[in-house]
Amino acid sequence: MARVYNFSAGPAVLPEEVLKEAADEMLDYNGTGMSVMEMSHRSKPYEEIITTAEKDIRDLMNIPDNYKVLFLQGGASLQFAMIPMNLMKNKVADYIVTGSWSKKAWQEAGIFGKANKIASSEDKAFSYIPDCSDLPISEDADYVYICENETIHGTKFKTLPDTKGKILVSDMSSCFLSEPVDVTKYGLIYGGVQKNVGPAGVVIVIIREDLITEDVLPGTPTMMKYKIHADNGSLYNTPPAYGIYICGKVFKWIKKTGGLEGMKKRNEEKAKILYDFLDSSRLFKGTVDKKDRSLMNVPFITGNEETDAEFIKKATAAGFVNLKGHRSVGGMRASVYNAMPVEGIQKLVEFMAAFEKEKLNE
Repeated sequence: MARVYNFSAGPAVLPEEVLKEAADEMLDYNGTGMSVMEMSHRSKPYEEIITTAEKDIRDLMNIPDNYKVLFLQGGASLQFAMIPMNLMKNKVADYIVTGSWSKKAWQEAGIFGKANKIASSEDKAFSYIPDCSDLPISEDADYVYICENETIHGTKFKTLPDTKGKILVSDMSSCFLSEPVDVTKYGLIYGGVQKNVGPAGVVIVIIREDLITEDVLPGTPTMMKYKIHADNGSLYNTPPAYGIYICGKVFKWIKKTGGLEGMKKRNEEKAKILYDFLDSSRLFKGTVDKKDRSLMNVPFITGNEETDAEFIKKATAAGFVNLKGHRSVGGMRASVYNAMPVEGIQKLVEFMAAFEKEKLNE
């Protein structure tokens, strides 16, 4: 069967050449006579894999020396707890709630201390990013938290909030490595890799060294301490070894295809094709304020649930899969991550135009 155009929000499409390389190495990685899946994480070949992966992501993101890169487990959702456990020294943190994921993070932080919701877009179903130029930042807040790109609702911070000197913590799961980032503006960046970078099971944390201390909340488990993972080079216990290996291959692919500048250019081009169609369509419409639209996740609706369901069914049959919106919001969502080729967007738009014509002529 031919490969489909996979618009899943995650686990998501991976670069075909990466998958082919991994397939070629499945039984024998680099003359070792075994798969990376079978390899000891303490072995020389694996040490080289994880060291190279870290070096490549540092190069791609221009990560300063005073930041650690950690390859962890538990997905982005475990970070909802790990962040307050490690950073909430005063037991106070400020959260900007712009969608389902930042709301979950805010709720989780409330278990560990006072989590202040200092801005929110819930009043309009998370369809925009609130003005964050003059926020009521708490004097004793340990950090300010954002989800930079909300996967479900399709919004993206185009300007970072003014944190008034407080540490900025960002969940970048669904915009990770999609464009250049100034790492120095953040205290901590993290992302589950199953959107733009690799298979589910790895979360990458980029954290400034001064935030990695022994001073964590009482009762924090050993495995939930950043210091343990930083001191052990992400090898305190057996890491998600195969997932990290695939991430390393994706880093090489991004470097080879123009780095993060090249990615941003292609992602803008792809998103424009889809948004331009939505803006001119008489049947489909986007659900996000234009100024806050994500380049990665594009939610849209027809305004009729039956028509939405019919579109999803026909699109799936035509090889455009995983277009159903998140169960919490309905409608449709096209996730157009780095590895989605521009032809995939062009063909989807052609299909949507044909479907629209058919419906309007009924």
